[in-house]
Amino acid sequence: MRTDIRPLQGALRTALPELQLTEDAPLSACTTLRLGGPADLLAEPSDEASLGRLLREAASFGVPVTVIGRGSNLLVRDGGIRGLVIRVASAMRDLSVNGETLSAEAGASLAETAALAQRSGLAGLAFASGIPGAVGGGTVMNAGAYGGELKDAITAVEGLRMDGTPFRYAGDEMGFGYRHSRLQDEGGIVTRVSFRLAPGDPKTIAAEMNELNERRRAKQPLDVPSAGSTFKRPEGHFAGALIEQCGLKGYAVGGARVSEKHAGFLVSTGGSAADFEALMDHVARVVLEETGIRLEPEIRILGEAPQ
Repeated sequence: MRTDIRPLQGALRTALPELQLTEDAPLSACTTLRLGGPADLLAEPSDEASLGRLLREAASFGVPVTVIGRGSNLLVRDGGIRGLVIRVASAMRDLSVNGETLSAEAGASLAETAALAQRSGLAGLAFASGIPGAVGGGTVMNAGAYGGELKDAITAVEGLRMDGTPFRYAGDEMGFGYRHSRLQDEGGIVTRVSFRLAPGDPKTIAAEMNELNERRRAKQPLDVPSAGSTFKRPEGHFAGALIEQCGLKGYAVGGARVSEKHAGFLVSTGGSAADFEALMDHVARVVLEETGIRLEPEIRILGEAPQ
């Protein structure tokens, strides 16, 4: 059932007149899968103060809040998301370097963060240069690639709890694990992350980034909408190899298909979120039946089916 967001919307227009608000916002435009229904109300705050006020106002009106970033690891169901959706990746993208410390706001892309590190002669984020997400979402899920993970470089994470109160955790307080952090259990919104990097030669770092990105282009279906790797890596195995082993490359449900280039990527060719979720379920079921290994989604699934 649609949430009545009119009282909240009115309060926000008074309290935050510069805030970008969109009613019935199509979330398909906010995800790399290009799928999903509307948000009752989409807000795109420009700074931490606006974000905090948003959270406090939503709480006072009893409106549920969902937070998204660049939408690169996300499937929104066709019925959309009720209540308030806060998108932090359209702004809050400040980046700065002080010595060997790089500070990034949550909305900065991992690619532009890695690029600044490279230009500044700082090594340690080359692996992140091809990850399509933002710093905030990447930190929450401890994004990684090619043997590197964000936890290896993070020294501090600042943010707001869902009631608008601030928090700050040192890197070793974040409970990082494989595609996991304490914020997945506690909730909360990352606003800024500090990375401790090592001095390096900019040309050498650039060469490493180019090599990794060439490997991505050669092996991953970057030319069609996807949410990246769909399933987590099972211990001792690779999800893509298991899916290929089960003969599922190219298998399709409606407009969703297992990539023929890399079976670990499920891609969208213009169908629905329901197609994509049904394909995920089918792939996981077949792999479990044929190998005994349970695949767990790496992507977040949000929202509801159409009424």
